Amino acid sequence: MRGQKPEQSEVLQTQVIVVGAGPVGLMLAGELRLGGAEVIVLESRTAPTTESRASTLHARTMEILDSRGLLEKFGSPPTEPRGHFGGLPLDLTSSSRYPGQWKVPQTRTEEVLQEWALSLGAELRRGHEVVALSVAEDHVEAEAAGPGGTVRVRGRYVVGCDGEDSAVRRLTGTPAPGQGAGRELIRADVAGVEIPDRRFERLEKGLAIAARRADGVTRVMVHEFGRTAEPRTGEPEFEEIVGIWKRVTGESIGHGTPLWVNAFGDASRQVVRYREGRVLFAGDAAHQQMPIGGQSLNLGLQDAVNLGWKLALELVRPSSGELLDSYHTERHAVGRRALSHIKAQAMLLLGSPEVEAIRTVFGELIDRPRVRGHLAGTITGLDIRYDVGPGDHPLLGARLPDVPLRTERGESSTTAQLRTGRGVLLVLDESGPADGPGDAGPSAGPDTSDGSRGDGLRAVAEPWADRVVTVAAGLRRGGPLAGAGVVLVRPDGHIVHTGPGTDGLVTALERWFGAPGAPEPRTASTAAGPAAAPVTAEAVAVAVAVETRPAGASAGSFTGPSFAGPSIDTGRNDMGRLTGKTALVTGSSRGMGRATAVRLAREGALVAVHYTSRADAAEEVVASIEKDGGRAFAVQAELGVPGDVHELFVGLERGLKERTGSTELNILVNNAGVMGGVAPEETTPDQFDRLFAVNAKAPFFLIQRALKNIPNGGRIINITSGLTRCANPQEIAYAMTKGAVDQLALHFAKHLGPRNITINSVAPGITRNGNPVFDMPEVVEQMAQLSALGRVGEPEDIADVVAFLASDEARWVTGSFVDATGGTLLG
Repeated sequence: MRGQKPEQSEVLQTQVIVVGAGPVGLMLAGELRLGGAEVIVLESRTAPTTESRASTLHARTMEILDSRGLLEKFGSPPTEPRGHFGGLPLDLTSSSRYPGQWKVPQTRTEEVLQEWALSLGAELRRGHEVVALSVAEDHVEAEAAGPGGTVRVRGRYVVGCDGEDSAVRRLTGTPAPGQGAGRELIRADVAGVEIPDRRFERLEKGLAIAARRADGVTRVMVHEFGRTAEPRTGEPEFEEIVGIWKRVTGESIGHGTPLWVNAFGDASRQVVRYREGRVLFAGDAAHQQMPIGGQSLNLGLQDAVNLGWKLALELVRPSSGELLDSYHTERHAVGRRALSHIKAQAMLLLGSPEVEAIRTVFGELIDRPRVRGHLAGTITGLDIRYDVGPGDHPLLGARLPDVPLRTERGESSTTAQLRTGRGVLLVLDESGPADGPGDAGPSAGPDTSDGSRGDGLRAVAEPWADRVVTVAAGLRRGGPLAGAGVVLVRPDGHIVHTGPGTDGLVTALERWFGAPGAPEPRTASTAAGPAAAPVTAEAVAVAVAVETRPAGASAGSFTGPSFAGPSIDTGRNDMGRLTGKTALVTGSSRGMGRATAVRLAREGALVAVHYTSRADAAEEVVASIEKDGGRAFAVQAELGVPGDVHELFVGLERGLKERTGSTELNILVNNAGVMGGVAPEETTPDQFDRLFAVNAKAPFFLIQRALKNIPNGGRIINITSGLTRCANPQEIAYAMTKGAVDQLALHFAKHLGPRNITINSVAPGITRNGNPVFDMPEVVEQMAQLSALGRVGEPEDIADVVAFLASDEARWVTGSFVDATGGTLLG
């Protein structure tokens, strides 16, 4: 990743290096400047593109452009209320002010965004191809070959916005796992041809699309059934599309004049992490997909808007990096879902005649309101909802709806409040009429019910005034913001807090806008210097002393007692490492499973607490987690019986969807299990089968099923046992099951490596499990002597190990057997 340094000593200084001046790179540059960050954009092309390959803007993108005051620059682009899903007509009508597809040439999109970014102070260097990139602990440095020679640019971060053939990705060795193209569409803009318009017309030999523009140019796209995508080193020749078009349609276009020709396949790839230290990716550099329905450009622009304010804030106020990491957490999940939908569309669109039956069934479903609404929401980006923390308002985490407001400065709207690129704290008074025209009503206005509510909340938010604008406003009753009261909105337009007063407001402000107080001055001249010390967590972190308590026997424990030995201080400063993650811990209503669920929630994860029969115990765990400010929900399923995995995932996915808007599972902890305690000569076949069904078969098929939900970079931790290394004749069958589970880590690690999913085994030793003998001091003392550390284990000892393996700090550990017996296996 590290090219030779050029001979000249001059180095350009900036804070962010953006590579690529397409729409995504230019949008990001503008967002960074709105946030006060210095940015240099490096672009290999010497001039803006003249090819309008991406020409569709969707509703959510239009809303974003409106929130930045850019829509008027686009004039009145044509709009089409109907889009498609895999070539099947789809009504894109929505509650947005901009439903449907808006047709804007890419040339115009780039022109508007370039003018905007440059007007804000971004620096653009065209004709500069990045040929080397080095990443140090406190800076990055790019070497670009330009018209005047080689230029070196140093900054704090680099963002690759340079497309599917990203130089940043190549130079950093960043993998983008997925599948290559198996099928392709060839397309061209052709002048001087007269052929019928065709909209996703599936003919006997292939798919044909043709649309004549007002300027007389016809865009043609064609796929020949059975024709596989060939590796290409350049764009196809015009003669190639002429031949395919003739074979598929019987029409000749060879007499026309091609303006450009290209091919795109159904490759589907995504980088493992959108952020890796000081290197980030957005747009097609982060995710490669077939540009069906115009989603690629929109995904990229929305990546840029999500990233820009976060990266700028990190530069103004260096922190632990959690806010910046949320860019990956939020947008990787959105990209993964989009790729999945696009793959389905590619199959429907490009599949040979054998997919006609599926198309027929799909066509019968697509006009049903719920199906239509779901598909339209995913395509337009209007249904995106991020996990932003606790709360039950239906709009929490979703985009801010565009509604009229009456503010101290007169008539306005919610969207207009976002023009500055800062966060917004809306103090809303629903004193207007429930129905009527678009205004807030004659009586609506800033809240005056107690004469001080707006001023009081403004005082609370004052320490963040450089990042958050407080607006007291009146609005019509009964709208989408009904009952929201106080609404905190991120610069990208997503709601992160609602409530009647100040409860939870300061926590939300700190999470999304950093520590209170004046920002640290940072200029380009200091941008590439040593990194500033992170904001300490001492003001918000609480040292947690674990309360040891009896619990039911849990999987992985030796049979035998533990003891209420010395208290274990698990207070630490690394809490929040799992913020934005989701986790499933099986058998977590008691024992080590309970301790693990509590610990992962304390780290910021949303935890699914699995139980078999004790709903009361599981709910108590959930209540305990929520009392401490965490997030959890219970899910029931008996393991080791037919249909167990299906039942568990029905409840799990429902719970995840309700709370995050997604079914993504980042962490799976296979903890549930049963022990034998039967002499080998007395073990029956039924007992043996039961042990294997719960302890070995269930984890295997849980992993198999979970891989549909686990994104690249996920974590799997299996709780096994020290008995796989230490003999106990009473547990031969049990030890056999745990030995089988150890093999899961070894072999799955190699299988899942390309997806950067780690899987490891944790082997507890003699650990507190609620057995009455734990109350017998003499027995406890004997057991403690088996450990090199002179005590028996606490459930929290195991939970800490699991939390480490679930974190990013353990990214280089996979396929391992972790001895968590306190040294019992040392001999």
